[in-house]
Amino acid sequence: MQTRQAWPDDASAVAGVHVRSWQAAFAGLVPQHYLDAMDQSREEAEWKVRIAEAQWPWSGVLVAETGAGIVGFAGFGPSQETPAIAEIGTLYAIPEVWGTGIGRQLMLATLTALGQADYTQATLWVLEANERARRFYEAAGWRADGATVEDTTGGASLNKLRYRRRLG
Repeated sequence: MQTRQAWPDDASAVAGVHVRSWQAAFAGLVPQHYLDAMDQSREEAEWKVRIAEAQWPWSGVLVAETGAGIVGFAGFGPSQETPAIAEIGTLYAIPEVWGTGIGRQLMLATLTALGQADYTQATLWVLEANERARRFYEAAGWRADGATVEDTTGGASLNKLRYRRRLG
């Protein structure tokens, strides 16, 4: 497995990972009608723009790639709350590679990229009910910092926790 900066031509594969991972990871957490309505072709255009507008190394998308193609990705940039702090907005992998270490390697590559951009801290948001993701982040050194927000994805009221960690 290798990680690398994403390019606009990767948008279709990134969108596919995004949809497949959401549909598996958030089943039972996010309303099913929302997950069923997710569409790779609609997501692709958004990812193409996001990837093209990245300002590497301060913001960008990293992909995890194996012989089977792109199997995971992470998106990051400055926090909307405090631009001097990085925020990982996305970190997803297809269900077939869960538990293989690819997510861990992708996290390490992302943390390395954030350090190269001279960020000293990073945050991310995770659904409070997403115990699998919370265990993953906590094993990688992230800790909830007490901040919460309500998310209304799919019309449901979902609590999100902010996690934080120092870099370097």
